[in-house]
Amino acid sequence: MTQQTLIDRFIVPQPAIDAFMQRVNYNRNFIKKLPGFMHDAAYQHRDEKGNLIFVTIAVWENETVINNAKAAVQAEYKRIGFNMPQFLEQTGITIERGIYEEVVEKG
Repeated sequence: MTQQTLIDRFIVPQPAIDAFMQRVNYNRNFIKKLPGFMHDAAYQHRDEKGNLIFVTIAVWENETVINNAKAAVQAEYKRIGFNMPQFLEQTGITIERGIYEEVVEKG
């Protein structure tokens, strides 16, 4: 099985940045303890409107462990009473999410 990389791109309005960063830090610390997690990274910049553009990249051993990680995150959200869709809607944060495989040159 091939490594799977989950890439999220968030657009965060300025008033929501503090709440967003708290959530991101919680999530990044949580996923690092899950089986099959390999490594992650985060990148940020501000757009011309002052919004935070924030990209997270998490690399997992394979598709099975990334699916297990998604389930574990959902279970953790339920345990702590966090509703992600509601949080995004209330704060005006938008997200683009995708799972990618690394392109490896042959030859």
